[in-house]
Amino acid sequence: MYSSNSVEYHKEAPSLPPTAPPYTLPLPEPLAFPEPNITQRNERNQTNNSTASNSDPLSPIPWSTGLCDCCDNVSTCFLTCLCPCVTFGRIAEIVDRGSTSCGLSGTLYTLLMCLTGWPCLYSCFYRSKMRGQYLLEERPCTDCCVHCFCEQCALCQEYRELMHYGFDMSIGWHGNMARRQRLAAIEGSKTRNI
Repeated sequence: MYSSNSVEYHKEAPSLPPTAPPYTLPLPEPLAFPEPNITQRNERNQTNNSTASNSDPLSPIPWSTGLCDCCDNVSTCFLTCLCPCVTFGRIAEIVDRGSTSCGLSGTLYTLLMCLTGWPCLYSCFYRSKMRGQYLLEERPCTDCCVHCFCEQCALCQEYRELMHYGFDMSIGWHGNMARRQRLAAIEGSKTRNI
């Protein structure tokens, strides 16, 4: 059907001028969040007479305050008694490192409280997550039991613990990170001026 003399057409790829190596964007600095250092863990283990080994940096450390030490911070206690959804929302925003807002978490907490009467099913998850981030002991009992039987005390303890690590709970995760960056810039300028 076709003659053997048919012309084959080959399209050549257009030649492109040589290019520079691909530009790589500098990686953003990871957001730092405070974690207790080994010295702080050793001090807390010694002051609380913990049985945890001081030589193991990954051993659970005790909470900075007890579950029933609500009067250590009266304003937190008052806020939690009147509006636990705000306290929980602030805790959740810090524990989630800003991926969820205080308003969203507080609203879900309120919906669970109104619809089921068991917001502790949601809040105990955040206690477990927080314990994992800061290597805290599971005391005085499991996280679900603490939240089911003493919800307000558990929220107050978690709030105080995050304040102990230097968070200003009223400004949220992003506000805390911006504040830390400003403080780091001020410290950096002081060292350069010396």
